[in-house]
Amino acid sequence: MKLVSYNIQYGFGGDGRYDLTRAARVVEGADIIALQEVERHWRRTNDDDQPALLSALLPDYHWVYGPAFDMDASTHLNGRLVNRRRQFGTMILSKLPIVWSRLHALPMRRMTRPLNTRNAALEAMIRTPAGPVRLFALHLAHVGAQERLEQIDYLMDAHARAPREGGPWSGIDDEPGRDWTHGEPEPDSPGRAIWLGDFNCEPGSAEYHRIVGSAPYHPGAAYADGFVDAAAVVALSPDFHTHEKVIAGALKRRRLDHCFLTGDMAERVRSIGADIGEVASDHFPLRVEIDLETPFSTGRGAQA
Repeated sequence: MKLVSYNIQYGFGGDGRYDLTRAARVVEGADIIALQEVERHWRRTNDDDQPALLSALLPDYHWVYGPAFDMDASTHLNGRLVNRRRQFGTMILSKLPIVWSRLHALPMRRMTRPLNTRNAALEAMIRTPAGPVRLFALHLAHVGAQERLEQIDYLMDAHARAPREGGPWSGIDDEPGRDWTHGEPEPDSPGRAIWLGDFNCEPGSAEYHRIVGSAPYHPGAAYADGFVDAAAVVALSPDFHTHEKVIAGALKRRRLDHCFLTGDMAERVRSIGADIGEVASDHFPLRVEIDLETPFSTGRGAQA
């Protein structure tokens, strides 16, 4: 299956032009899409409802949206209140149904300078042909490493709890007349997970090693827990990058966008790359191909 992660910079390209259609064309065709910096009702983007526009541009996808930043943007039209929210967050689109989703508000430090905004991770459970997987679209803090480390610790703790906590509901529906479950079995909350997004950190950083550990990926190793960098599995060259920026007069090429997955899926990674030079955003889209067709073996990753 083909996965893509893309920080779309709310539709503004590297050329400074706002064009949401252009960003949609870049990701169209992937099986699962994780988007960052998607917004609703901001003046800078014509008060557009971007999740609605993107879902219309990509009509063959199921989708969920999770705002990290949420403030009032209500207005009055013809004397009547129009309730609106000014939001900024992440979005997941999938050709397969998204069975359930939830939003994780990540830890944040109040600052006096520079501007700091809330970050969040959007989690979606998808039943792939291989089995159920929890997929995250996330965007970590852009300001400082310490805040990102706290956010990663939160996510690692939530990941460890997921199988024992379960999904949106569990147990026996003893009030069938109220139809709580719609006759469906208890939804999965597997241990297997894929994290896609803009992590605002590079390989070798403290944040990176907080996710993957101190030792490099070793092919054939049996991971009982933790995450692996998909790029390390396919041994990409050290100059592989997803972002370019001129800093202090020099062009810096950085890998800020990543795909991390639980170790028991490491051998399923087939390829990873980035559309270097794509101008629909200030980031380049990260593309990952993973075998999610071959059924998982029973054991780790099954519903607890």
